This record gives sequence, structure tokens and C-alpha cells, in this order.
Amino acid sequence: MKVILNVDVKALGEEGDVKNVANGYARNFLLPRNLAVPYNEATVAIFEGRKAEIEARKEQKRKDSASLKEKLEAASIELTMPAAANGKLYAAVTANVVAEALAKLGFEIERKRIEIPGSTIKSVGTFKATIKLYEAQTAEIHVAVKAQTVEGAAPAEKKAEKKAEPAKEEAPAADAE
Repeated sequence: MKVILNVDVKALGEEGDVKNVANGYARNFLLPRNLAVPYNEATVAIFEGRKAEIEARKEQKRKDSASLKEKLEAASIELTMPAAANGKLYAAVTANVVAEALAKLGFEIERKRIEIPGSTIKSVGTFKATIKLYEAQTAEIHVAVKAQTVEGAAPAEKKAEKKAEPAKEEAPAADAE
């Protein structure tokens, strides 16, 4: 079934695009939610009248994307993560961690748009992450991962020590009664 999209639909297209989709997808998802309208002479005429407005919105998105790209490429992220002496991280740096770090810098980027080589960073060093912007534009940011000093014990051992300490404190309190 041929439809014209009313709004941008992820993985399908942008507002004003004419798409050929499965009948069920159109009838059960796109049309009831007003995401698309059936392709016919009347709807084509309506969209021809709105064509300049739609192109202006797309151009604005392109400009916003270009300015965001410049700002992102100027920024760099420094993360301090617990690591072993050989530089291997105890917890991997994922797209979610990078998205949170970007949010602290004032950028609202979805984690799905962030691509890290190898999907995660598992060692100390400087890496490049790619962020998908509007259309085919991408921005590269530098992610510097530094080792957090751990005083002679692995994080699992430290957790075990913390769990054991409250038990020691509770035992003398029971003796006092």
C-alpha cells in the first residue's frame, strides 16, 4: 500500500515521503496513529501545498545538525573507571555511559545514536566514538578513559569487606544486651 508520511517515522522515512509499505502495517499502525495518509490524488495535492513548509523544516534540521556536530567535535569526554594494574577495566564503557557523560556536558543524545568501536571500551586509553546525527551526518568525539586507583583490592573484594564490617559491628552490640 502506498502512503505519504505525516511525520518522521524511524526506520521508514521523513515527513512528506511517499513509501510503499505492507497493507497490515499501514492499516494497523501508520493510519490509526495519523503517522501517514493513503496515497491518492487528494492527499498528494495537500502535500504539494505543504512542500515548501516541509523543506524548510528539513533545512532547519540540517542546520541544527551541523551546529551540533561542531559542538560535539569540539567537546571531549574524560571518564575515570576502576581498572586493574594492566589497564583492563572492571566495568566496560558502553554507549549508555557515554550518553550520560554527554548529558552532563549539556548534550541530549540518545544512546542508540552512539557507536563505539567494538560496542564497548574495555581498557584504559583514548578512543573515538561516532554519533549519528540527521540524515547521513555523523560526529566523532574523543573518549579518554583513565584508571581509578584501587587500593590493592579488586572491587569484588572491597564489597566483601564492606559487607563483613557491618556484621562485626552488630556482634558486639548483641553481647552488650
